[in-house]
Amino acid sequence: MVSPAASGGGNAGLADPLLATNDNSEGARHVFGAKAKYWVPADEKEIAASRECGGEDGRPLLYRTFKVKGMLVNTYRFLNLARLTAVIVFFAWRVQHPDSDAMWLWWISVVGDFWFGLSWWLNQVPKLNPTICIPTIPLLRQQFDLPDGGSNLPVLDVFISTVDPVEEPMLHTMNSILSILATDYPVDKYATYLSDDGGSLLHYDGLVETAKFAALWVPFCRKHHVEPRAPESYFGVKIRPYMGNLPEEFLDDHGRLRREYEEFKTRLDALFTLIPQRSEAHGREDAKGGGGKATWMADGTQWPGTWTEPAEGHRKGDHAGIIQVMLSQPSSEPQLGEPASSDHSPLDFSAVDVRLPMLVYVSREKRPGYDHQKKAGALNVQLRVSALLSNAPFIINFDCDHYINNSQAFRAAMCFMMDRRDGDNVAFVQFPQRFDDVDPTDRYANHNRMFFDATMLGMNGIQGPSYVGTGSMFRRVALYGADPPRWRPDDVKVLENPNKFGKSMTFINSIPVAANQERSVMSPVSLDEPATTELADVMTCAYEDGTEWGDGVGWVYDMATEDAVTGFRLHRTGWRSMYCDMEPPAFCGTAPINMTERMYQILRWSGGSLEVFFSRFCPLLAGRRLHPMQRVAYTNMTFYPLSALFVVCYHLLPLMWVFNGQFYIQKPYPTYVMYVLIIIVSNEVIGMVEIVWAGLTLLDWFRNEQFYMICATGVYPTAVLHVVLRSLGLKGMSFKMTAKQLATGARERFAELYDVQWAPLLIPTLVVIAVNVVAIGAAVGKAITWGWSAGQVVEAASGLMFNVWILLMFYPFALGVIGRWGKRPFVLFAMFVAAFAAIAAVYVAVQAALAGNLPYFQLGHRSIGGAVSLASRRV
Repeated sequence: MVSPAASGGGNAGLADPLLATNDNSEGARHVFGAKAKYWVPADEKEIAASRECGGEDGRPLLYRTFKVKGMLVNTYRFLNLARLTAVIVFFAWRVQHPDSDAMWLWWISVVGDFWFGLSWWLNQVPKLNPTICIPTIPLLRQQFDLPDGGSNLPVLDVFISTVDPVEEPMLHTMNSILSILATDYPVDKYATYLSDDGGSLLHYDGLVETAKFAALWVPFCRKHHVEPRAPESYFGVKIRPYMGNLPEEFLDDHGRLRREYEEFKTRLDALFTLIPQRSEAHGREDAKGGGGKATWMADGTQWPGTWTEPAEGHRKGDHAGIIQVMLSQPSSEPQLGEPASSDHSPLDFSAVDVRLPMLVYVSREKRPGYDHQKKAGALNVQLRVSALLSNAPFIINFDCDHYINNSQAFRAAMCFMMDRRDGDNVAFVQFPQRFDDVDPTDRYANHNRMFFDATMLGMNGIQGPSYVGTGSMFRRVALYGADPPRWRPDDVKVLENPNKFGKSMTFINSIPVAANQERSVMSPVSLDEPATTELADVMTCAYEDGTEWGDGVGWVYDMATEDAVTGFRLHRTGWRSMYCDMEPPAFCGTAPINMTERMYQILRWSGGSLEVFFSRFCPLLAGRRLHPMQRVAYTNMTFYPLSALFVVCYHLLPLMWVFNGQFYIQKPYPTYVMYVLIIIVSNEVIGMVEIVWAGLTLLDWFRNEQFYMICATGVYPTAVLHVVLRSLGLKGMSFKMTAKQLATGARERFAELYDVQWAPLLIPTLVVIAVNVVAIGAAVGKAITWGWSAGQVVEAASGLMFNVWILLMFYPFALGVIGRWGKRPFVLFAMFVAAFAAIAAVYVAVQAALAGNLPYFQLGHRSIGGAVSLASRRV
């Protein structure tokens, strides 16, 4: 085998896989970006051996592995060890000096410091061996692409999930589907399944329109090699570099496609009025509708799903199952299009393959009295339906608001699945989540870069990243509950206990076929009467009764975070996962930029994580197949909301400013302050080193700190309350679906950022802000009333710094609360200053009125004990 990279030079090893990641070498270099100089190859011996022997069995290595340079990573490890030592010494010192003005509060602070120290260490340990793996797509093509233009790549099924065409704008969903239909993967080797869990005719008719528009959009993408292949994103940028070979035709084709796309969007919008008008025009009622008006399809038949005017058997949670193949399986031979003509094709596709991949609409049956298990239940139905149709050995799932931003994404994931070193032990490949239309300063930490670019790289160096619910490629048999080859004896078959899968023999017989990862030919799809009956059976509510679906098979049930617990179940079984970052990003989506929506999203994640910790999937209870460091990572990821109990206590400590007299939470105070400063400074230094090797910015790091503090006061305590209620047998909180941003409209960009949606979830954080504002105002009032000595000023400075620090952490929240005034941050600062002045004036006035009745008192002082734990806690 000839190496794809040029030899020679100290940087040659780093450049090789970067150039191999993408046909565009300059773009591929951005996989590392500014952090490239801190990463070095870790697989040079394997690469050298592969070059010498031409690859084992003629197969090359399909990805490269990189580690942080020894000097930098060892410095990072040393700093973490030094800080751990400081935390232990500090805790031991506190235990040896139980001296405080309030021992009950001293005990709370000591337990809190221990908890924060433990959770900090559990958060840091998984990041001590960060690893980046980069796919070498040209070598994948070399191994699987055929000289005649065909391919031996495995078959792939793609799952899209949606529920509501309003809360999850239909335009997002259809753009996601268009990007999938146009991706760079052999067209006859993948099928797309849209799960409409609301049974809406809007989604069905929208998919019909999308299939029609795809006949223009997909060949256009192939002809001109456009990126990205979601039209809303593609046409949203006025200037893009041209990557095709026909620049003389591009301008005309681009203009025509843009007009066609605008007409397509108009047709989608029109469905919201067309469907009710169509149903009204039929002028008759369905006898089974209980007097309600039926919803009618374009072919003159009644829609079997949810009606516009709900009726029995036709409402959300109560409708028949529906399956319809919208685009049939294409042939294996290329099919060239027609020259441009006004009658057939507005564009010249005479030299372009115009085949479209298979597209299927699925809406599972729903009936009253059944727990349909939300997204997890819908995915498991897709898993069974796809097994009876295409039965691909690999599956990739998306949320409806995510689209393929890099057409090489499927191939990139296959590099990990098909690699000869350990590919058959990989259960899933996880891509990072990247988002469009997030405000430039990322006020509410939607990008979550500390997690996706630091924590996930750390887990990649252990047993692999956690599953985050979207942008993930799975091995089908891993979802079926099979053991990985490394833990499976040679004489044990993948299918050991057929009964756990249900009664469908057609489905059970498909399992051994799906275990063949080399299968590159999709079975012909037949929808005759027996096949249709079998499909309807696996979509029924009762099919899973008495089976292991939702437990040992498929996506896991009864958890708000079905994604994280499903990934954990796979890791617990012994599978590993891989983390794949690309440039341009593989997938992009939308994020809630409204503060309340964002907090409800975090509530669902944190509540679901805590549910996992107190469930049968607790990481502490996993067996020996789970790597010890992976166990640590999952433990931290599931119990972190508990820290909120101590965070809230520390946030309310500024109330001490309001009372008279001196107050110390720990004595001797100077020694206490010394430990505090050492621990805080060491934490910030570690953070600076971390953002260097992770390639992050100070803003990324600071936004992460801010939003953790915001959530720790309102969101995480609510998550803890949810778990307590569930443990008592009560219902707990109802986690609402995150509303997605509107795709179009007359509103200004980022308008939702300034919308104020009041909710009880905001109250605790407002209280904390109010307490700290009152504390600062009271301190100013005391200084005016009684005067401060130099010593008192020094003591007061520590407390006031803590108050100011808390307000700084809550700055994004305060901007969100003031709504449109948040466009002018100086207004917020003016409001704070005015509040300080007003409270100080009230304090002075009260003291003046009571001067004859109050003895002289010294400055009331509040300890900064909470600063130790809060500043040192990093998530």
